[in-house]
Amino acid sequence: MNAQIEFAGSTGVRLAGRLDRPASAPRAFVLFAHCFTCSKDSLATSRISHALVARGFAVLRFDFTGLGGSDGDFANTDFSSNIADLLAAVDWLRSTHQAPSILIGHSLGGAAVLAAASRVPEAVAVVTMGAPFEPAHVTKLLAPALPALAASGEAEIDLAGRRFRIRRELIEDLERSRNDDAIGHLNKALLVMHSPVDATVDIDNARRIFEAARHPKSFVSLVDADHLLTRKRDAQYVADVLAAWASRYLPAEAALFTLQPPGSAVPAPADTQQPALMAATALVPGVRVDSVQGAAFAQSVASGRHRLLGDEPPSVGGTDLGPSPYDFLLAALGTCTSMTLGMYARAKALPLTAVSVELSHSKIHAADCAACETRDGKVDRIERIVTLEGDLTDAQRAKLLEIADKCPVHRTLHAEVSIVTVLAADA
Repeated sequence: MNAQIEFAGSTGVRLAGRLDRPASAPRAFVLFAHCFTCSKDSLATSRISHALVARGFAVLRFDFTGLGGSDGDFANTDFSSNIADLLAAVDWLRSTHQAPSILIGHSLGGAAVLAAASRVPEAVAVVTMGAPFEPAHVTKLLAPALPALAASGEAEIDLAGRRFRIRRELIEDLERSRNDDAIGHLNKALLVMHSPVDATVDIDNARRIFEAARHPKSFVSLVDADHLLTRKRDAQYVADVLAAWASRYLPAEAALFTLQPPGSAVPAPADTQQPALMAATALVPGVRVDSVQGAAFAQSVASGRHRLLGDEPPSVGGTDLGPSPYDFLLAALGTCTSMTLGMYARAKALPLTAVSVELSHSKIHAADCAACETRDGKVDRIERIVTLEGDLTDAQRAKLLEIADKCPVHRTLHAEVSIVTVLAADA
């Protein structure tokens, strides 16, 4: 579903936008800021937006003042007005739907979202692609016009095959604008995406952004992509990684394990997309795993409409973009345990209010395992610590601990498992 929308920009002129939404309730709302002198319909912006919608996100993209379908004179704009236009777009989303949880910016749009992010308290994550560390980096593109700007205060310049009129105030505003302090005080998760062969904004800008930011922060190389991300596969890769990475920071995920005492009213979820998240696993059966181009261990994991990343830690040569395979195994056992205990408590009307499961995996000598049939070599050991909250008796807690061993994943791990591996037929 998509809709052409309009709202008032920073100077009061009409700005043209487009809101693309999935068929079901969105996982989150995203605001996308395009590159310098580009538009909401540029190849990268439109392709990445469509790919994110396919993954369950709603995306608002718009034209800055004087560009694309928006009113106003580009000559009257500068970096500060771009930030103000971004905040106007946030206000429109906030008043008509909900404020964006994720801010995305391409090139100078990336610098703009970094500068604006602290004024969007609802946003939990910021993503930049090919962004300059300092907005003044853009003045390199305007170098041919600098003599005329110095002489008369105005000039015309060709940028990406189009002619633009600019004023001296644009240069002055770019040179005044600094993002180092804003980056250091984002208070949001940051994903920096950049191509090492970017000829427009060199990759040292990504290094400086990453070093100025505080954790949580991640960096993903766009390998051989060009600055404008004109190849479809590059845009697809950006959307795959972005969707998987952002899912870690969306608040609706954590609310799925909260239980209510029997007989109590279940409050409506704070985020209306939560029911869609809970039901989504039934959309497509099975799981698909694809290797991530240019990464030693990273894998893209698809389950229905959900997207995750798997990886290994840097200590073994990975890039730590996601949980390790054994982390996923522990997560499967932990979620199954919590779900099973919740189901049993509801069926028996037990006053269980919340479950927490902590798990760890290790290899131990078989001789040290009293319950193992294997006596030689090493065996896998999973330690599971279950915390039960609620006004439970000792007998009820003991019974729930017994039920934990009956969760389906626990049984699978103890059962004889047949894994059949075949080569896919040639396409």
